[in-house]
Amino acid sequence: MSVFLEACRRRPTPYTPVWLMRQAGRYQPEYRALRARHPFVELCRRSDLAAEITLRPVEQLGVDAAILFADILLVLEPLGIGFRFDEHDGPRIDAPIRTPTDVERVAAEPDVEGALAFVMQTVRLVRRELPSSIPLIGFAGAPFTLASYVLEGRGARDWHQTRRFMLSEPAAFDELLRRLTEAVTRYLRAQIAAGCDAVQLFDSWVGALGPHEYERHVLPHVRRLFAALGSEVPRIYFGTGNPALYPLLARSGADVIGVDWRVDLGEAWDRIGDLAVQGNLDPAYLLAPVDAMQQAARRVLDAARGRSGHIFNLGHGVLPSSPVDSVRRLVDFVHEASAR
Repeated sequence: MSVFLEACRRRPTPYTPVWLMRQAGRYQPEYRALRARHPFVELCRRSDLAAEITLRPVEQLGVDAAILFADILLVLEPLGIGFRFDEHDGPRIDAPIRTPTDVERVAAEPDVEGALAFVMQTVRLVRRELPSSIPLIGFAGAPFTLASYVLEGRGARDWHQTRRFMLSEPAAFDELLRRLTEAVTRYLRAQIAAGCDAVQLFDSWVGALGPHEYERHVLPHVRRLFAALGSEVPRIYFGTGNPALYPLLARSGADVIGVDWRVDLGEAWDRIGDLAVQGNLDPAYLLAPVDAMQQAARRVLDAARGRSGHIFNLGHGVLPSSPVDSVRRLVDFVHEASAR
């Protein structure tokens, strides 16, 4: 039995399952050693290395789920959108979309499974090595977050190009999200077919929107995406930056809603309703003294009020300067403190 999958379905579990976003990453000496020898995109493309990176936290941390090592921008490749990773500035889109005509450059019927076959091979390699009780989480970037990168050309603070295009060219923006939704749907279906036991949709930049704009311009595409995936595996939706959106995220068709650290988990759950909830320790507590970290984790567990369907996680990814020992002690504490 997987306690993670049981919690996703809001069934009782013997303890609160825990996994962490970016549980494989720069805070691990082993990952830094690989990264020193291989560019980031090569680590994603080399299925043997990506599988190794995916598997290490399961043994190292004792988490209740593995999450696929990849990047949300990989799906842009079959769409014909070129991208690269700058060592200092992060991801860059060399030819960002700025006009309605530019949207026609985005492939409407992308060969996602063929172009990203290396991701599916990673899934198969990981699934072959994982214990049967440990599920593998696949993931993709949400249509709005991908559109934000494509429109801005890089990560941004205020997303003014994205919001300008959305409000001034609503038909073209809708078409862009339609094409991105099609690609992400195909991508997640392929991950499930290859062996993923759950999938998470990362809407990292959706907090830039207000509720009206999200409901009008984004929610219909997310609903279509989750409906197309069906209920074969649990579907997790993580949007960050604006707690006012949680009631709308709950209407997306997801089974689990991820909650960031800017809101009390219990209050957020009350607004989300009858779904499982994932979260929501501030990642900075991994840099704090252990007793402070444990007290904060206890507050998150208490906020869940014993309801079935809580999956413990951070409110965002593990920070690169987090000590591995602190991460392991957090996982152990959650398991021990939540035992029922």
